[in-house]
Amino acid sequence: MQILSIVISCVLALTSILLTSLVLFHKGQGGGMSDVFGGGVSSSLNSSGVAQRNLNRLTVTVAVIWAVAIVALALMQRFAAAA
Repeated sequence: MQILSIVISCVLALTSILLTSLVLFHKGQGGGMSDVFGGGVSSSLNSSGVAQRNLNRLTVTVAVIWAVAIVALALMQRFAAAA
């Protein structure tokens, strides 16, 4: 049980870093914080529609794995405390 908890914690840490990176890769849709990080400068480097869709799919997939890892850790802690 302890090894599984460590593995899930590592998955959670890796997906947290990857999810943060993937969200920052998305193209800004207007004003706000995206312009602070150079949204106006990269207007000539816009990605194609296919690349943007693939980035969206990858972001959603990583977010689902991240959420499952959080729920799994919470359930493991809940049942470990009850035992």
